[in-house]
Amino acid sequence: MPDCIIIDIETLYPETDPAKLVELEGYEKKARELAGEGNEVILTGAGPVWLYLRIAHALHGKALRLYYRSPITGDVLIFDHSPF
Repeated sequence: MPDCIIIDIETLYPETDPAKLVELEGYEKKARELAGEGNEVILTGAGPVWLYLRIAHALHGKALRLYYRSPITGDVLIFDHSPF
């Protein structure tokens, strides 16, 4: 059974600064480290849309399933690569 990892997008960059495109590689690396291999991953928290999109792309092939979670939508499945 895969673990469920929750990644709060806001934790990828310092709370005193907004997310910056020049730091994108570091954000992606941190998200991949947090996600691990073959886990179910939930992305949540405030952050720019471009960062969500790039993190989702960076986790493709690493996460078994990827969800977006917000208080308004609940969990939204982004991709599912489970064999079940």
